[in-house]
Amino acid sequence: MSEKATRAAYGEALAELGAVNSKVVALDADLAHATMTVTFKNAYPDRHFNAGIAEANMVGMAAGMATMGLVPFCSTFAMFGAGRAYEQVRNSVAYPHLNVKLAMSHAGVSVGEDGGSHQCVEDLALMRAIPGMTVICPADANETRRAVFAAAELDGPVYLRLARLASPVFEDEQPFTIGKANVLREGSDVAVFATGLMVSESLAAAKLLEAQGVSAAVINVHTIKPLDAECVAAYARKCGKVVTVEEHSVIGGLGDAVADALLGKVDCAFHKIGVQDRFGQSGKAKAVLEEYGLTAPQIAEGIRSVL
Repeated sequence: MSEKATRAAYGEALAELGAVNSKVVALDADLAHATMTVTFKNAYPDRHFNAGIAEANMVGMAAGMATMGLVPFCSTFAMFGAGRAYEQVRNSVAYPHLNVKLAMSHAGVSVGEDGGSHQCVEDLALMRAIPGMTVICPADANETRRAVFAAAELDGPVYLRLARLASPVFEDEQPFTIGKANVLREGSDVAVFATGLMVSESLAAAKLLEAQGVSAAVINVHTIKPLDAECVAAYARKCGKVVTVEEHSVIGGLGDAVADALLGKVDCAFHKIGVQDRFGQSGKAKAVLEEYGLTAPQIAEGIRSVL
């Protein structure tokens, strides 16, 4: 299975989108080579704008461009785009419901060596809480491409969470509809809802569990908001046990979104796997993921805990 970072797929998809939609523009905060908007910049230099290390200004610029009918894609690290520029995202983009796409890379602890100051584990919670914000976290490179095109078609603000670390590219392409989860593996003992890089890890965990006689369904929840509540409820009823897996704090992200969908509606065992109220820390990406319990064997162990 080949590997590609979702940030790299984003850069390629944005350039491809730019070829068919002349209204698409890209903005970055002096990180074009890291967020991979450099691919768009090389193809359309007159439609790429570097705001410098001034993320709030970048979001404000994008808001103004959106009022003129353009479709701006803003990119920087998730910590700076969702964190430092939060007020501008909320008040300048979401409050007037402007057509700005916030494609933020280097999310989660898999950023690795950059450490806790740059490893954003709160961004899904922050963006999910903003009224009218669509929140997407693609699982692989192919899904990232489809998410970019879908985001451009949607009228309104979109947050797209991207990763630095190269991750497996699934051989079978799944359909992509905003707000609709994809069932990647059927199962009857436990329903595992995963997002982003944790989808491939959850599939690997399900294979480990299969060897132990455990049948785990794995559902790719690429859209955190609006959540596919119908799919969540259906598999919770079918399996009776639910586990969520995310490279994000267990507070406010996928786990809480799924819990909200089930509370008072489905009686089931429930367990969240993610970052347990901690900041990230510096280290090799895969070592950091292991430190936070986000590798396939550790996820399998977490799933077993609810069985």
